[in-house]
Amino acid sequence: MEKQLRELVERLQQAAGSNLQSVILYGSAAAGEYRPGFSDLNVLCVVERLDLETLERLSPVVVWWTRLGQPAPLVFPREELLRSADVFAIEMLDICAAHRVLHGENLFAALQVPMHLHRIEVERELRVQLLRLRQRYLTTPQNKKALLGLLVESISSTLTLFRHALLALGEPPAATRREALEQLSRRLGFDPAAFGALLDLREGKQRAAALDPVALLRGYLEGVTRVADEVDRRLG
Repeated sequence: MEKQLRELVERLQQAAGSNLQSVILYGSAAAGEYRPGFSDLNVLCVVERLDLETLERLSPVVVWWTRLGQPAPLVFPREELLRSADVFAIEMLDICAAHRVLHGENLFAALQVPMHLHRIEVERELRVQLLRLRQRYLTTPQNKKALLGLLVESISSTLTLFRHALLALGEPPAATRREALEQLSRRLGFDPAAFGALLDLREGKQRAAALDPVALLRGYLEGVTRVADEVDRRLG
């Protein structure tokens, strides 16, 4: 991991030169939850100017990085990043809470996130998760393998939203996704078993053959609905 990150920074510096303002690691790797083979190395790059020429210079580096199996870095011009906390409240709050400066200035040290807009984004993203799950199930109701894959694919982002739901509800922040799940399930009275099983599967602690995707979907939808409704009821 460290070797890959060092090489990424070196390539970015060679490509962008003095235009590169900072390179920030965020997500599980910055929060101490990185698991090789399961976690991504999420990187955000800040440049002074972001025109087509800059994109062309950065493109070979990003192609190399994605061929290593990593997600393409987010690239922001400096001023745009500083103005984006209102529309990316969840994402910016997460980066502020857990990030590591790989190069340059730490723009997140003093970034202010408007929490009233954060609450709106939390509810919206929870509702979007519900819509996507229902829509996908309608198209492949008998394909249990596809259904399980969909649930596993979405569990990480859903539990991230659960952490943010706790913040929106005025609860103490949870250190991990599992803690957020436990806190919300106790508070709202839903069964956390489906979420726990999917997280175990994603982390290699559970076998897919031992799980019933339809039962997992039932518990999953119930839990997400309960959380979204509570955020709306308490803060709407």
